[in-house]
Amino acid sequence: MELGWWLVMAVAVFGARALLTVPLIVWGLVLAVAALDPIGAQSNAVFQSRLSANSGDSDGAAAKDNFRPLAATVGRTDSTYVEGGITILDEHRPPITQNVPPPQRGPALRICVTGGAGFIGSHLVDKLMSMEEGHTVIVVDNLFTGSKENLAQWFGNPRFEFIRHDVTFPLNLEVDQIYHLACPASPVHYKWNPVKTLKTSFLGTMQMLGLAKRVKARFLLASTSEIYGDPLVHPQAESYWGNVNTLGVRSCYDEGKRAAETLTMDYHRQEGVEIRIARIFNTYGPRMSLSDGRVVSNFVGQAIRGEKLTVQGNGQQSRSFCYVSDMVDGLIKLMNTEGIDGPVNIGNPNEFSILELSAIIRDVVNKNVEIDFVPQTQDDPKQRQPDISRAKAWLGWEPKIQVAEGIKKMATDFRTRIRG
Repeated sequence: MELGWWLVMAVAVFGARALLTVPLIVWGLVLAVAALDPIGAQSNAVFQSRLSANSGDSDGAAAKDNFRPLAATVGRTDSTYVEGGITILDEHRPPITQNVPPPQRGPALRICVTGGAGFIGSHLVDKLMSMEEGHTVIVVDNLFTGSKENLAQWFGNPRFEFIRHDVTFPLNLEVDQIYHLACPASPVHYKWNPVKTLKTSFLGTMQMLGLAKRVKARFLLASTSEIYGDPLVHPQAESYWGNVNTLGVRSCYDEGKRAAETLTMDYHRQEGVEIRIARIFNTYGPRMSLSDGRVVSNFVGQAIRGEKLTVQGNGQQSRSFCYVSDMVDGLIKLMNTEGIDGPVNIGNPNEFSILELSAIIRDVVNKNVEIDFVPQTQDDPKQRQPDISRAKAWLGWEPKIQVAEGIKKMATDFRTRIRG
């Protein structure tokens, strides 16, 4: 009604020619605005064309084609910036092309830790989260042997994320480094479902290597001293190929990790993935599972409960034990040292017989417990001691915590959990 009233007034004052003049004035204003704001005009044109293109698209194909992600629609011409089909005159925007390498990474990284809710993994997360660089840490774990309680202090921290996920299935993340620790590591757990253990070792490693390849992340495989089997060489250096039973009850873990090492090296040689391989020797400390089944956790738990220490065989088989904080330091140094692509032993070279270990635990935890000799399990290695010459030379790393000192710290944690 108001528009009609103004038209009547215009005719009365200026005559009928005003009706012809008004549209011309309006059209002139539109052209002037378009000249001043070419982006807006072209944006409107692109928007209208997309609407018309999508209006008859019942399956959404046209919509997917027209509304592409930014990375797929950005380019640069000699003097214009092209985005989503819109040419933007911008003399000051820096050149952008699809093939420019990513910018140099700063000290704060996005780091993925698979198996990060487990024993070693959770201690690794603690260390990474506490570093002054301010890393963001993403834990991926299906909680088969891990526990959220091990990560409780980090929930709610903006630099921490937890994803409950089985690594044998694909996963998409944007990360700079991947510590791949996901796999049951104690005989009790990996023997419980040997097929799943093998799948985790091979398929899980393949999925995470594929992720590392896609996002150009550095990849660290947590391998194991078990790849040496029941060694015929002592101590074991990285050049030793091992003596492994392919058909035994422990083979799902031993051979699974050997296959994972092969796959990791092949991704490095064929696909150019930056890789690190850590051969982890016996590790102990707080947060080990009370039902872990490995000798240190068995002895400490039994000593606290006042039970006999169960020694397999005659107790003369030997092991070397690395405290978890030393292990974590070794893994981080391995990940961040340049120019390494071969395996590195990470462990404590101080060797103890099982009887000697039982004597230390009795002295530190409970002097009154007795020893009970039980049959030895199949394929249990007679001796295990790392040669850490490579770790010393390449990483400048060697363990610091002595076994008796580490047992005290571990026993404090176990007492709290056993006695409530």
